[in-house]
Amino acid sequence: MEMMTAGGERRGRRSMRVHTLLPLRPTHRLRNTISFWYCDLKITALNEPLFYFGRKYARYLRGWFSMGIGFSLMALLGVSLILLWELARTLNLYRGNIELKNFWDGLLFGLSPLVSGFGMSLMDAVYLIISTLISVAVHEFGHAIAAASEGVKIEYIAMFLAVLFPGALIAFNYEWLQSLPPFAALRIYCAGIWHNAVCCAVCGLALFLLPLILFPLYIHGKSPMVLGLSSTSPLSGFLSPGDLIVSLDGLRIHDPEEWMKRISLIHKHSFLNSNYSKDSRSLPALGCRKGYCVPSSLLEDRKNIRLNDDQLDCPIELTAFVTVPCFNSSLLDDGNTENSLHHVRESRHCLTAKDVVKLEKCGDGWPAIEMGTSSCECSQNESCLMPNQMSGMTWVEITYSSPYSPECLQHGGNSSADYGGPESLASNCGGTFVFVGDVFSMGHSVQLTAYQFRWGFILGAYLPHMLEKIFACTFNVSLAMALLNSLPVFALDGESILEVTLFFITFLGPRRRGRVLQVCLWVGTLLSILAFSRILFSIPFSQRPCVGIGGGGTLLSSWRIYG
Repeated sequence: MEMMTAGGERRGRRSMRVHTLLPLRPTHRLRNTISFWYCDLKITALNEPLFYFGRKYARYLRGWFSMGIGFSLMALLGVSLILLWELARTLNLYRGNIELKNFWDGLLFGLSPLVSGFGMSLMDAVYLIISTLISVAVHEFGHAIAAASEGVKIEYIAMFLAVLFPGALIAFNYEWLQSLPPFAALRIYCAGIWHNAVCCAVCGLALFLLPLILFPLYIHGKSPMVLGLSSTSPLSGFLSPGDLIVSLDGLRIHDPEEWMKRISLIHKHSFLNSNYSKDSRSLPALGCRKGYCVPSSLLEDRKNIRLNDDQLDCPIELTAFVTVPCFNSSLLDDGNTENSLHHVRESRHCLTAKDVVKLEKCGDGWPAIEMGTSSCECSQNESCLMPNQMSGMTWVEITYSSPYSPECLQHGGNSSADYGGPESLASNCGGTFVFVGDVFSMGHSVQLTAYQFRWGFILGAYLPHMLEKIFACTFNVSLAMALLNSLPVFALDGESILEVTLFFITFLGPRRRGRVLQVCLWVGTLLSILAFSRILFSIPFSQRPCVGIGGGGTLLSSWRIYG
C-alpha cells in the first residue's frame, strides 16, 4: 500500500495481510492507530530476532517455503474451480450433490465431527479466540521468516481489530520486495498459507496421538463421562458431572462420537417411523419396535382400559402399552388397516412404566436383539408389549454409572471399565432410566468427554476436553484461513500470489498482465461474495465456525423419564 510520511515524501510498502487491507498513518516514530472502527498495536521488538533466525537458516528455510509454493498454487487453483462450481449451481447449470456442497461449506467454516452441538457458550468464544490467535500467529510467522530468509527486513508487526474482526499484518519495504526475483517473492507470499496448512496437520496429529500422550493419567474410550448439562436438559435430574454413560438401548457406548452417532440413528428411525405411522393408533414399522416381556399376571391386574375416539387414555401415573405380534408381522404389513387397528385396540394396556422397564426385552428395535436369531424371545406365559408413543416421541433406555459419587466410593466402586452388564451396577453406583421425548435435542444437551481421570479426580477430565477443543478449533480456523487467503480476491494473499504467478507467463506484456490480473480479481471477488452469501444463508448458526462445543438447545415441552 502507499503511505505518506510526515515530510510529504511518498514511499511504497507492501503488507502481508490476513483479513483485510487497512489504511495506516506511519511516521518516523510508529504510532498505534485508534479510531471508531479500527485500532491496531504495532510491534517492533521481534524484528531483529526473526531476521536473525531467517538469515541463519536461510538455506533450509528456502527449501521449506519452496514446498509451500506448490501447495499454495494448488489451493489457489482448487478454490477457483470451486467458485466456478458455485456459479454454475447459482445459474442452475449444475445441480451437484449434497455431499460435495457440505464438504465445501465445512472447509470454509471449519465444520468437523469433533465440533457439534447447539449455540455458542462463553467457553466456545474463548476457544474461538485462542484458535484465531494461534492461526494468525502461525500465518504471520510464516511470512516473516520467509522474508527474512530472502534478506528482506521487517518494519513492524501489527495486530488490529476492525469493527469486531481481529487480524494481523507484517509490513515490509515494498522496494526491497520489488527487487527480489519472482520465485523468491512467491515464497514470501505463499508462506502464510503453507504454515496454516502445516498447522492443520500438526493439530490433526495431536488429536490422533492425544489418547496415547495422556495414557499415564487418563483412561480413554471406555465410557463417555458427563462434564455438564445444559439448563434445559431433561436429564439434569438423573445425570450429574462425573457420571459415565454406559449404554444406550442396551448397546455399549465408548465415546461422545459413538453417543451422537447412535442418537442420530435412533432419531432417523423415529422420523421414518412417524412417516410410516400417521397416527398413534398404528404400530411402528418393522425394525423399530422396542418391547418388554410382560407376565400375564401383571396384565390381569390392569384389565380396565378406557377408549375415547379410538385413542387410549391412561391415568397420569400409568403408561399405555400395546402388544407386539412378533411372529405375525404380516398382520400389520398386509395393508389391511381395519384389521390392524382392531388388533391394536384389543391389545392395549395401562401399566406402570417403572415396573415394565425392569423386565426382559423383546421386539426388533433393540440393538442388542437385532443381531439375534429371533425378534421375540418371551416365554409362553408372557406377552411382548411396547410403549404406545406419540408422533415425534422416542423411547430410549440409558444406563449410567456414578463411580465418583460419595456413596459409590464408600462401597469401593470404580469406573465402568469393568462393567459387565446392568446386573453389575450396584444401586448406589448407577442404574437405568428411560427417556421419552425428542432424543436428538436430549443427546445434544449433554456435554461429554471420552477421558476419565485414573485417580478419581473429576476436575481432571476437563484438561483433555479443553485440549481436544483447542486442537479441533485451531485445525478448523487454520484451514479456513488457508483457503480464504488462497481466494483470488482483493486484499488477501491470493492477490499477491496471482500477481507474481502472471510474471511467469512470458507472452503477456506488462499491460496485458495488469488487465488479466484485474479481471481475475474482480471476478474472484464477486464470485466469493456470491459463494459466501449462499453458505451463510444455508448453514444454521449452530453449525458455523467452532460453534457448538457443548451447548443447550431446544427441547420438546412434552417428555417423560422413567427410572
